[in-house]
Amino acid sequence: MPGFELFGPEERKEVNDVLETGIYMRYGFDGPRKGIWKSKELEAAICETFGVKYAQLTSSGTSALSTALAILGIGFGDEVIMPTFTFVASFEAVLSVGAIPVLVDVDETLTLDPASVRRAITPRTKCVMPVHMCGSMADLDALQAICKEHQLILLEDACQSIGAQYKGKALGTIGHAGTFSFDFVKTITCAEGGAVLTNSEDLYIKADGYTDHGHDHAGVDRGADLHPFIGYNYRISELHAAVGLAQIRKLDKFLAIQKKNHQQLKAILSTVPEITFRQIPDPAGDSCTFLSWFLPTEAITRSLVAELKEQGILPGNFYWFDNNWHYYRKWTHLHQGASLNRLNDEQQAALKRLSPEAFPVSDRVIGRCISTAISLAWTEEQLKEKGEKIVAAVKKVLSREKAAV
Repeated sequence: MPGFELFGPEERKEVNDVLETGIYMRYGFDGPRKGIWKSKELEAAICETFGVKYAQLTSSGTSALSTALAILGIGFGDEVIMPTFTFVASFEAVLSVGAIPVLVDVDETLTLDPASVRRAITPRTKCVMPVHMCGSMADLDALQAICKEHQLILLEDACQSIGAQYKGKALGTIGHAGTFSFDFVKTITCAEGGAVLTNSEDLYIKADGYTDHGHDHAGVDRGADLHPFIGYNYRISELHAAVGLAQIRKLDKFLAIQKKNHQQLKAILSTVPEITFRQIPDPAGDSCTFLSWFLPTEAITRSLVAELKEQGILPGNFYWFDNNWHYYRKWTHLHQGASLNRLNDEQQAALKRLSPEAFPVSDRVIGRCISTAISLAWTEEQLKEKGEKIVAAVKKVLSREKAAV
């Protein structure tokens, strides 16, 4: 799954280019950097690779989301519809711009349920933010139709699905804006980094300034720049961009390995009739970073998790229902509004309405789900062994369940 599994001389070469200049900042120092502009190269490579007009690198996927929300004009009192299953960065970014995260149910795509989105719309709704979790995609046709009908912004959080497509278009390039994360465990990594993608020149200009203290980058040097609006320091460094530049050139290789390993593991697990698989709106577009599968009940799934743990084969198999970072049920800091800076009154009121039991529909989905990370480094033997051990554990648990009835 993560690009760090296949680090090599390509990454070292790009980083060494920067080290030899001694210029690690992406802006300025034109002479000493000797024509080395890794951030600019990576932004151009993102545009070419994913078929988008503009890309602005940031320091992380979280800062990319915060930037995207800001340039889209989302702020105090605006409601942003987002899924119950995501990474905490999604709601952190919404809160950071003064907006209100409105959580809604997911379905067996593990992404936003369009019907739940429609029910959550109020006069204060400004944006729908699908999160393309675990390598696959939301039902973008349905969500686009809802946004068009209600004149809402569609912001794609594609941080977990780099390289995935929906009907021939790269995820992150379909909405008004999209975001990537290049942290250490993403499909391609900069170690730390992110990007805002858009086809709007106006949004790109805003992102370019917002991520660098509001600099307009129109002067002959940084001291000559004007500041048409307030911005923040969300810049990526040249060292991080250099790693990403080597990684993006390997993306096709990563995706090919993932898809092969995903297909083979799915074939092994498919021999168990009680195992079903995640619904994927466009199967051909799945980036295959995870194989997500379901068992019939939460109780059986919990028994399997315990069995996998006992056998020492749980690592790499994620039970999101009890995960502290990715599912709303365990976001106690969000439920309690436990923020070091004071949240605005609108945000505090919205968070008070949350509780760990607020979304039984999502619970019935996530409570039965296990996602198996697809490694780029597996040998054929390792993949076969992993699949067979999972199958044996599932059959053991199911047999125990039948005997207890």
